[in-house]
Parts: sequence; structure tokens; C-alpha cells
Amino acid sequence: MTEKQTRRNFLMTSAAVTGGIVVTTALQHNSSHTAAPPVMMPERILGRTEVKVPIFGLGGAGQTPLSWEGKQSDAETIIQKALELGIRYFDTAASYGPSEDYLGKVLPPHRVKIFLASKTAHRDRDGAWRELERSLKRLNTDYLDLWQLHHVSFAEELDDIFSPSGAIKAVEEAIAQKLVRFSGITGHRDPEIIAEGLRRYPFQTTLIPVNAADRHHPHPFIPSVLPVAQAKNVGVIAMKVPAYGRLFKPGGLTGMEQAMGYSLSQRGVHCCVIAAENVEQLESNVKIARAFQPLSEKELTAIAQRTASIWEDSTFFRSWT
Repeated sequence: MTEKQTRRNFLMTSAAVTGGIVVTTALQHNSSHTAAPPVMMPERILGRTEVKVPIFGLGGAGQTPLSWEGKQSDAETIIQKALELGIRYFDTAASYGPSEDYLGKVLPPHRVKIFLASKTAHRDRDGAWRELERSLKRLNTDYLDLWQLHHVSFAEELDDIFSPSGAIKAVEEAIAQKLVRFSGITGHRDPEIIAEGLRRYPFQTTLIPVNAADRHHPHPFIPSVLPVAQAKNVGVIAMKVPAYGRLFKPGGLTGMEQAMGYSLSQRGVHCCVIAAENVEQLESNVKIARAFQPLSEKELTAIAQRTASIWEDSTFFRSWT
């Protein structure tokens, strides 16, 4: 038995023992084997993954019990409600506190019909592999739909990732062993680094900030990354949509309708992930996603103008590395 086979068998056995689950086939956008609940919000095909996902997914970090210690009951309630509301995209990361653990308590019975994404911040092959093994165990699954290189911020990180012993080797090996379906790159600091990452490697997705304050920043993501992603048919997932609520400051946006509408109306954006502080907020966000209609250029300009005086505070995450 090869080392790769051993790793694969070990992970599958661990997932089955800890979660009491059986190996299932991966989500397909045209699957007819599972009676999924009626889709109640628009869907889009996530770039060249060819997987159809609802335009709104649940974020596992930030202002949410999903990433807070000691909040398992609240987190599980939110996750269960998300499933009931038709959410199928779940976003988490190895560094999001107990988020993977919480998701792993609820999602396994629904695994075949959801799109599960996690991330690693390691830039080396061995470190990334160890983190993937941990993520799979915590999530009680034998595969991820999407594994992403997390918050890539500097050119030096790209060099490390693509070196002979870099994290991209773990990504490629995991895909070859069917532990991961698709690969992605994420970042919220420097759009040029993400664009360069997409030029250097055929990632299937990218997770980037897309919000109404972006156009005021001297280094905006929307014009820098989206054209590169479109040219390569990369699935684009929008994050920081309401900027942790800072876009709703006095004089800013009037509510999530404008925030989500702006992000999802950008050409090349396929979906967004937003965290929920409680069930009520989640239900409100889903209602808005269900009613989404693409905004005109005039409407987008008017919304962006509302952030002109608060854009600096609303792009605070650009300093994170």
C-alpha cells in the first residue's frame, strides 16, 4: 500500500468512525439521486467547477457563534436553520476557532447536497497537509468540495506556495487522492497578489472582498481581480459584503438589500458568503437573497456614492495579513 493510499484510507476510516457516516458521492449541479429541498433563491454555476450554488452562502467566521468558543448550541441552531432555508454553500477555515467542529456536528447527514469549503493558511506542503487532515476530521467528512489557500497577502507568500515544497503540492496531491474537489485562493489585502495568483495557477475559485466601498480604495479588488477571473472562468465568491456592518453607518448604506445587491450585481461574481449573528439575521439575509434582482449601473453608482465618506473605516480589513 502506498503512502497516499494509507493517508486516504486513514482519513476515510476516521471520518466514518467519528461521524458515523458513509462515503457519499460529491454534489453535482445536475444530480438526480437526492431529493433536495426546493431551491428558493437564485443559483449560478460557480465558474468552471460546473457546480450550481445558491447566490448566498453561510460564512463561518466573524460576528457569528460559529466561530465563538462555548456557543455550540447557538451555532448548531444557525447551521440547521440555514439548511432548512435552502443554503447549500458553507464556508469555514482551519483558523476559524470551533467553526469546523460545529459544522461537523450538523452537516454530515446532508453532505451529498451541500458545497463545503475550508481553508489553510500554511504555505508549505507538510503544514497544509496536516491542516487538511485536521479539517476533514473536525468536519466529519472524507472530502472537501473546495480547499482554499487562505488570506494570501504578499508576493513572498506566492513564491513559498509555488515552491517545490510549497502548499500547492498538498493541494495537487489532495485533489489526486479525491480528498478535495476544487482549489481556490483567498485574500483581502492586496488585489494584485490575488490576480497574480490566478495568473500563475489554474485555481477554480477565488474568495475576495466585493462591496460598495471598494471603488473608493486606491487599490480596488473589483477592477483588478474580476477581469482576470472572468478570462479564466474562475468562480468568484464575494466576502466582506457588509464590512462587518460598517457600511450601514449613518450616511452609508440603508441595509443588506443594497450591500448584497451591489456585490451580487458585479459582473463575474457568482455568490457571496455572509455570517449570521443569530437566526433572525440569517432569515432576513436569505429573504433578501431570494428577492435579488441585478442592479443597473446607475443604481450601483448611487450605492457606491453612499460609502464615499465611510470607505476608509469600511475597508479596515485591508490591513489584515
